[in-house]
Amino acid sequence: MGGTAGRTSRDAAPASGSPAAARRGPVVAALMLAMALAALDGTIVSTAVPQIVGDLGGFSVFSWLFSGYLLAVTVTLPVYGKLSDTFGRKPVLVCGISLFLAGSLLCAGAWDMSVLIAFRVVQGLGGGAIQGTVQTIAADLYPLKERPRIQARLSTVWAVSAVAGPAVGGLLAAYADWRWIFLINLPVGAVAVWLVLRHLHEPRRARDRKPRIDWAGALAVFACGGLLLTALVQGGVAWPWLSAPSLALFGAGALCAAATVAIERRAAEPIIPGWVWKRRTIAAVNLALGALGLLMIAPTVFLPTYAQSVLGLGPIAAGFVLSVMTLSWPLSAALSSHVYNRIGFRQSALVGIGAAALILLAFPLLPYPGAPWQPALIMLLLGAALGIFQLPLIVGVQSTVRWAERGTATASVLFCRQVGQSVGAALFGAVANATLARHLATAPAAMRSGLPDDLDSVSHALEHPGSLSAPAADYLRRAVDTAVDHVYVGAAAAAALAFLVLLLLAPRRFPVLPDGETD
Repeated sequence: MGGTAGRTSRDAAPASGSPAAARRGPVVAALMLAMALAALDGTIVSTAVPQIVGDLGGFSVFSWLFSGYLLAVTVTLPVYGKLSDTFGRKPVLVCGISLFLAGSLLCAGAWDMSVLIAFRVVQGLGGGAIQGTVQTIAADLYPLKERPRIQARLSTVWAVSAVAGPAVGGLLAAYADWRWIFLINLPVGAVAVWLVLRHLHEPRRARDRKPRIDWAGALAVFACGGLLLTALVQGGVAWPWLSAPSLALFGAGALCAAATVAIERRAAEPIIPGWVWKRRTIAAVNLALGALGLLMIAPTVFLPTYAQSVLGLGPIAAGFVLSVMTLSWPLSAALSSHVYNRIGFRQSALVGIGAAALILLAFPLLPYPGAPWQPALIMLLLGAALGIFQLPLIVGVQSTVRWAERGTATASVLFCRQVGQSVGAALFGAVANATLARHLATAPAAMRSGLPDDLDSVSHALEHPGSLSAPAADYLRRAVDTAVDHVYVGAAAAAALAFLVLLLLAPRRFPVLPDGETD
């Protein structure tokens, strides 16, 4: 494949009249601004949660500020991917940004927590269009050889957002009002929309017939994804896994999935066409990036807890331990073209995910309690490995399809990664809870009376160590350390699964189309 990738990237040139032939600078700026809306969203909101809860109440359901947004983004990705292939990228992106901004304005005016959650879902409906369509336009703009440049810029947006988001959110919540974390989106989004409308010019494409929208399929995908993801997000948190609500959601989701398959098989232009899973390259990449979403839960969700509870760091320092991964990731992604142009897309991804598995396995070997630089070094190396893994797969898939399929293919990849994150949150949450519960149940009798009675009290006890004896506090920290170690072992297993999927299912050479044929 290495020779194939190099030949197509050197010899092919963007067709005249395509978006790549137009002025790309303003369009790239628009894409980065649009991506910043989605990238900054979670980090800014999470910082202002105490102020939001203090003003609106609803502490018991505030997690839905994030879960509701995630659900809306995930289930709409396939829909927007198909729409962008049918009607073009520009109208889908403009509508997505506009919907996100409308949701932001509504969130700023929310009067209680339930209303704010509903408006966050509206934001998520726009966020799904932004994430998928921005990646697709990036592939439209640049030929294969230049594609890592735009992907690296988009990765840099996520890196900067990971560092700047908490600071901006904290400043707005402390010195202004939490509602400004939503209002700040308006000028950024307005500039992005203006740049897209003015500078993104897509060529007219001839159609054999009037396009038909698979509204039944879109509704079925939305309902199925919403049911299953709600079951995964809330299971073990809002209710036990084997409780009636959990079983009912999984059962309804399974029935809805069967109905979705039946609807999509009969549809003239299905939202999720069968070729997405029939082509070995796309199917293998979908599964591999689903495993990536799974393993990413370990650093993004559990590392901050480890840094604060085990290492005793403050929230800002704990965030820095995680943020170093977002610094090495875009740099590694930018340089990955030098790797995959030599050895191929699959081989490059195998190197990256193989290294990631070994790095994740090194985490349980850290000493207790250890020094902050040790997990920070592991995250730095992990970001470098995952940059070499993810970008070649996304670029590779986009290079194997034509324009009319690129939005659907890109959305399927992002959809699988998002689903992997939801599954990982449920799976690794259960692993960590089981480990903590076992340690609490088997604690020495002498200190058992001073330990928390349930898992919900563990974080409170560690935040107020004065309520525990020194041996009890140390025992509890060791329990958290063991729980996070188990999560990282599970993440390494997910990396190994991605390695096997690529090794056994992905073709050694991706069937890359010359750049002229992809338009």
